[in-house]
Amino acid sequence: MQIRRFLLENEKGQRFRLDNLNEGCFLISPSDLGYSYNINFTQVGFDFIENNKRIAQKNPKGIAYFKSYDKVKEFIDYIESSNKLKWIYIIPFKDGEKTYYLDVSLKKFDKTEKSGKWLACPVEFVRKSLWYEAKEVVYTIDSVTNELRWDFEWNTVFASYDNRNIIFENKGHTEAPFKLELNGEVVSPIITILEDDVEVKKLDLTGLTIATGETFIYNTKDTEQEIVKIGSTGTTNLFSFLNPNFINFFKLRKGASKIRLEAENEITSGKLTIYVQYKAV
Repeated sequence: MQIRRFLLENEKGQRFRLDNLNEGCFLISPSDLGYSYNINFTQVGFDFIENNKRIAQKNPKGIAYFKSYDKVKEFIDYIESSNKLKWIYIIPFKDGEKTYYLDVSLKKFDKTEKSGKWLACPVEFVRKSLWYEAKEVVYTIDSVTNELRWDFEWNTVFASYDNRNIIFENKGHTEAPFKLELNGEVVSPIITILEDDVEVKKLDLTGLTIATGETFIYNTKDTEQEIVKIGSTGTTNLFSFLNPNFINFFKLRKGASKIRLEAENEITSGKLTIYVQYKAV
């Protein structure tokens, strides 16, 4: 029988398994994986009008069972050597597994005495994001083919060379941030978001050149917002290309949107990662 599984992952991609008895750590009795609201109301006569509704910050927690004190030390060393943590939640469905992520920080870890073969250690985290999936569109182009690969089921259109349109349906509970990575050479890129074929957001980077060997990164996730290019000499911040009078970090609405990528030359290699967010999974 398939069961749901839990893991941790840090900013280096290193994982700590919370789902394997054989490896000496297993999380049971997870709680606070759902969501709730903090809501204020104003009374008007005998009715009440909702005037402030914000999602509450939850603290996912559970009991971590360890086979040895060495495994407990390994867990503590892993936490303390990590600057960023994700709680990974893998859920089995009839048609396969789905993986969801939650940005967290450790709040509390209680070390207990060993009873029998196991140590039962309560552990509590603080959530820093909504649950999300990381959906990727990876593309490469050569003189013969225009190849599109994707790891998700939603309808996606990807066509043309220097002007390409990606249609994406966001089935999450909120707007979806995304991360765009382009490999050079790319000259004067423009990123446009269209809703119902109407331009609603546009980031015009005319004058910017991403040279061969450089990578352009534009990330609109709230806690990771950046616009940079990375090359052999280091990372260059591109905030000077942004207009301070407008919102420069876009998200995709719930439902269908079109992302248009343009440049003065062919966009030949890159990756688009869309973070589809859920209040609970």
